[in-house]
Amino acid sequence: MNFSNVLGAVVQAGLARATQGRLRNVLGAEDDRAGAGGGLGDALSGLLGGGETGGGLDALSGLLGGQGGGGLGSMLQGVLGQAGQAVGDGNKLAIGGLGALAGSLLGGSGSRVKGAVGGGVMAMLGAMAFQALKNANVAGMESRDDVPVGLREPENDEESAELEKGAELMLRAMISAAKADGEIDRQEVSRIIGKLEEAGLDDDVRTWVIQEMQRPLDTAPLVEAAQDNPQLAAQLYAASMLAIEVDTPAEKQYLEQLAAEMNLGADVTAQLERMVGLQA
Repeated sequence: MNFSNVLGAVVQAGLARATQGRLRNVLGAEDDRAGAGGGLGDALSGLLGGGETGGGLDALSGLLGGQGGGGLGSMLQGVLGQAGQAVGDGNKLAIGGLGALAGSLLGGSGSRVKGAVGGGVMAMLGAMAFQALKNANVAGMESRDDVPVGLREPENDEESAELEKGAELMLRAMISAAKADGEIDRQEVSRIIGKLEEAGLDDDVRTWVIQEMQRPLDTAPLVEAAQDNPQLAAQLYAASMLAIEVDTPAEKQYLEQLAAEMNLGADVTAQLERMVGLQA
């Protein structure tokens, strides 16, 4: 199962009313930046196609101006520059999918957008985790291994499998968070399944998603996976915030408990919350 594609479809469907707004806040994607032609998504896909990062980063930074200092555009030069140094070669950063993700927020369509959104989500979550940990002065964050796998291109089969496992965990985190204040209602399930069908995903994928939604809430697998892995923990926390409104005591308590169980410090969670717009 290609969990990156499933992740892209689920994010496009949105597990909460706030999902699209959170993504826009992180990416800084504004409708009035779309311009002519295919819009922002097509522009970014062209700039970053084939892993180009030289002048593309400068152009992308201009197109994705961050909102209130929290957008990905405002941190591209700093964070992706540092990540590029850590991996040893900026061309190894997996940022091409960000254009497809931004395009999907602006109503983009077509196989290129649909097929790359999941990779864009993983790169976005990876960039968020990298910046939050750097800003919180978490130890390390200077070598290739400190750059979340979603933010760097896999270089072998083992890293490709790690990326797919990460996408699966992000899906589980989002679905788990959506259950924080009760079961996911049938209308939400139907809408998400419809998005999976629209993306051309098969019956096995739909069955897996439905089963995950129907399982009792259990964060233990997420906590276990993030044990001694602050990069993954930060990504899972960020993914969880994309899936819920965070407007009920149950949802707030869920996030607090998840952060505590994954040993994410208050500085890191505050950074991530600002990025998605939960804090001023």
